Amino acid sequence: MDLAIRSRIVAVLVGFFALSLFPVKAGMTPDEVKEFDRFKTQAEHGVAAAQLVLGGFYGKGQGVAKDEVEAVKWYRKAAEQGYAAAQFFLGLCYVEGQGVAKDEVEAVKWYRKAAEQGYAAAQFFLGLCYVEGKGVAKDEVEAVKWYRKAAEQGDSGAQLILGDCYYFGKGLSKDSVRAVSWYRKAAEQGLAIAQNKLGVLYTHGEGVAKDEVEAVKWYRKAAEQGDSEAQLNMGICYFKGLGVAKDEIEAYAYWNLAGITDELARKNLAILEREMSPDARLLGQQRTKQLRKEIEGRLESAEEVRKAIEKERSKGA
Repeated sequence: MDLAIRSRIVAVLVGFFALSLFPVKAGMTPDEVKEFDRFKTQAEHGVAAAQLVLGGFYGKGQGVAKDEVEAVKWYRKAAEQGYAAAQFFLGLCYVEGQGVAKDEVEAVKWYRKAAEQGYAAAQFFLGLCYVEGKGVAKDEVEAVKWYRKAAEQGDSGAQLILGDCYYFGKGLSKDSVRAVSWYRKAAEQGLAIAQNKLGVLYTHGEGVAKDEVEAVKWYRKAAEQGDSEAQLNMGICYFKGLGVAKDEIEAYAYWNLAGITDELARKNLAILEREMSPDARLLGQQRTKQLRKEIEGRLESAEEVRKAIEKERSKGA
């Protein structure tokens, strides 16, 4: 798997799991402060779930001075009771060397304990260890085994990577049709990278009937989440009139946004600008500002929904 893509996935997943388990203390109401104190009391009485949450507070410095060593202490207490989520987070600490000496073998040990209990995130990360040979002998077949376990539980990151395994023939026979199936599962959960990949396969008719309109649908979903590769592809579609009416202003706007991080988008934009009139370039710049606001608005709305979900989850912790 491409290292940049892997890093993006890992960052997203780690952030998601951390936010899911460790509600932010800053700005808490008096009732919420009482909830924090309740976690601490329960942790001190051996409640594994509370030990995990308390470790999260120490690890992120929320409501208490940041102390990664203390965080590991509480993760370990919960992990040694067999609490799968804590085993997973303890594994992360060993991978990153946070609060403990970096030790990939020890990380795999804790990932495996959680994975064998069916904890999807640990199954996915254990698969990553096998494919990269970190803390364990490299074994793509074993990696696919663990990706599949996580993917079948609905883990979008694992679904994406399992799709990659089928597409590139890593650890199993190459199969574009099955690659599309797994990319679609991840894409339907909102994973932008998968949405863009699905769009690419529709564009080229790989593993699915060629359909440029359907390709644009998936590129747009990813582009609206700020995915630069999808924004590049949207620009190409508008420039060439693939699945949408040809529109150099839209192409300009999408390439302008993607060009912040994407070199090919910058090159395409430079070529397009030389062919445009001054008035058209001005329209393109105005449309860029408008499109950026539209995307930022959608991202803010999605963030509000996510926060509401996490608030409800923390109530039930």
